[in-house]
Amino acid sequence: MDDGTDDAAEESPAAEATPTPEADAPAPGATTAGSYVDYSESALASAEGTRVLFFHAPWCPQCRALESDIDAVGVPDGVTILKVDYDTSTELRQRYDVRLQTTVVALDDSGAATASFVAYDDPTLDAALTGLGIDG
Repeated sequence: MDDGTDDAAEESPAAEATPTPEADAPAPGATTAGSYVDYSESALASAEGTRVLFFHAPWCPQCRALESDIDAVGVPDGVTILKVDYDTSTELRQRYDVRLQTTVVALDDSGAATASFVAYDDPTLDAALTGLGIDG
């Protein structure tokens, strides 16, 4: 009895489909697309390019405004913004001397802070990157 499942699988051209750009590895020296991800040690370790910690509190209107701007504008190529929970990440706040939510901290390859900026008065991605000395 033929149920047609074998024939359908053999006729599918999916195996010969053109790879999508997302599947292609970046060319050597190419800039990676910008990204906005939740903070974790593994996310920080795997982040490429300029890494920025964004100390965010869900109850903070300025944090929500900055996050909305990040989502609307998009993160520039070569930048990874890692969203850190301001309320629960006490150790990170102490390590980077963060005293106010909406603080953004640029990190070098070793994880040391290279710049810090509080975007509370102007919670926009442009202001945050400019305050860190990052071209956006």
